[in-house]
Amino acid sequence: MGFAPTRMELKSDAFDQDTLIPSKFTGEGEDVSPGLSWENPPEGTKAFAVICHDPDAPLVTRRGTYGFVHWVLYNIPGDVTYLNEGTHLYTNGITDFGKTGYNGPMPPNGHGLHNYYFWVLALDKEVALEPGLNLWDLLKKAEPHLIGMNRLMGRYKRD
Repeated sequence: MGFAPTRMELKSDAFDQDTLIPSKFTGEGEDVSPGLSWENPPEGTKAFAVICHDPDAPLVTRRGTYGFVHWVLYNIPGDVTYLNEGTHLYTNGITDFGKTGYNGPMPPNGHGLHNYYFWVLALDKEVALEPGLNLWDLLKKAEPHLIGMNRLMGRYKRD
């Protein structure tokens, strides 16, 4: 599966690109999802998905996947361009915590600084995806309809 970022831009009112994620949005804080917004989706976008993945987490599965998944959100209509802080809208998938919904950054103690990639995916079709997909199943089902994507990276480290 290969992806290439597009002109679509993803932003947060909680943190800027390549800066620290405030503790409010982590497992050490309120553990609520940050507000996100995006602009310049590709023409023909009919739906979106949002994910948060930590590739620095020391986890490799038997399936060959890596890192730690903190958020899988999909079935977002194509006319939506923002998610409010702490949103409970749309369809949640399963995180690597084994739960649905947002579960914020919380690297192992003493593990250093981790990079957290928030991705927005633009799809050319509203695909009725069932609740509870993990990231890898979502990507498998969404890839044939993927027409654009981009990311916002924030950092977090436990003291």
